[in-house]
Amino acid sequence: MHAINEPKLPEGSEAKKHRVVIVGGGFGGLYAAQRLGKDSVEVTLVDRRNFHLFQPLLYQVATGGLSPADIASPLRSVLARQKNTRVLQGEVVDFDVEHRKVVLRDGELEYDTLIVAAGAASHYFGRADWEAAAPSLKSVEDALEIRRRVLHAFEMAERETDPVARRAWLTFVVVGAGPTGVELAGALGELARHTLKHEFRSFDPSDARVLLLEGANRVLPPYHPENSVAAVDSLRKLGVEVRTGVQVTEIDGAEVTLRVGEVTETLAARTVLWAAGMRASPLGGILAERAGAEMDRTGRVMVQPDLSLPGHPEVYVIGDLAYFAPDGGKPLPGVAPVAMQQGRFVAERILRAGTKKAPTVFHYWDKGSLAVIGRNAAVASVGPLKLRGFLAWMAWMFIHLLYLVEFEDRMVVLTRWAWSYFTWNRGARLITTDAAETKPAFKAA
Repeated sequence: MHAINEPKLPEGSEAKKHRVVIVGGGFGGLYAAQRLGKDSVEVTLVDRRNFHLFQPLLYQVATGGLSPADIASPLRSVLARQKNTRVLQGEVVDFDVEHRKVVLRDGELEYDTLIVAAGAASHYFGRADWEAAAPSLKSVEDALEIRRRVLHAFEMAERETDPVARRAWLTFVVVGAGPTGVELAGALGELARHTLKHEFRSFDPSDARVLLLEGANRVLPPYHPENSVAAVDSLRKLGVEVRTGVQVTEIDGAEVTLRVGEVTETLAARTVLWAAGMRASPLGGILAERAGAEMDRTGRVMVQPDLSLPGHPEVYVIGDLAYFAPDGGKPLPGVAPVAMQQGRFVAERILRAGTKKAPTVFHYWDKGSLAVIGRNAAVASVGPLKLRGFLAWMAWMFIHLLYLVEFEDRMVVLTRWAWSYFTWNRGARLITTDAAETKPAFKAA
């Protein structure tokens, strides 16, 4: 194991600057790094990827509305003007908390303060075999695989001569009706009913069946009940079938088995998409073991009011990886605004360490929640204010454009959205990888 070369200090420097290592270039890690762009500290941001991904818009990549580059920005480009910050592409495999080192697969980094913002992955509740049959939506690769499967299903339906088999190809099941599931189902409804209209000759794309399944008694469980009702109304206008109180018991790539109470039902569906659960990064378990910290059942590391680990004030955990329950109440959700605010908070603590201005307790400012269903259709909660329809949709667009990292990304996305709005076209409908399924025999008419 070797140490990663540290930047050389300028001649005449009396001591090294305070070294901050950030693990993860998502919302929490990036916002911390940006706030730490001061000469008083030396920052190293390490991530397996060389880019920051705007995950809230991944569903649009999955349904052909945007390309991956539209919602991803190279970390080096974003942080290029911060002379005290460097970016390393590398995989973190362990932590040496006692000696204050981050262990990479091919080296190690020393730190004075560590910020771990490694994020979360999809959770299949003990059914790892479902992952291949029902991809989730957490990475660019996930989005491209979903796009391939969705578009491939329509292509296979065009060639299929058996009505029953064609129906299976045209059945799309989304498991989980949180924000991701609702947005994905709505986009699939728009794709089938509007974007693909007139493009096929053997069938009508609007005949496609999109089912959204939720185990709870309503969609968008964390949202206000009124917004859940409004979301269902908008989804149904797009032809999406919403079923709540449903448990998925089996997925095999060709069928989905459901249980509603004591009744079991099997659906023939060739495309199943997973949006039902999240589990913290495995790095959380490694860090918790090394630091003697506790975790919750989803693998999140329990942190103190200042987001540090008990007994290790130099180690912070933020974002999806952190279990933070203000005043002993419900833990904060794993959403981008939480990670952003936590990143800024920890950065402020580091910059103001040893002063009376250093914040001591993290307070989350809940600016509300948003979920888009389709064109002119969204739901939003901002304090006591509940928005639905066009106003909520405009608010959703403005906020998402605002939080895209680079200006050029905002302009590209805005242009694509405008084009899509007036034409219903989704220009990124490309199948770029080989399909694994066996093609049915094609008979010319």
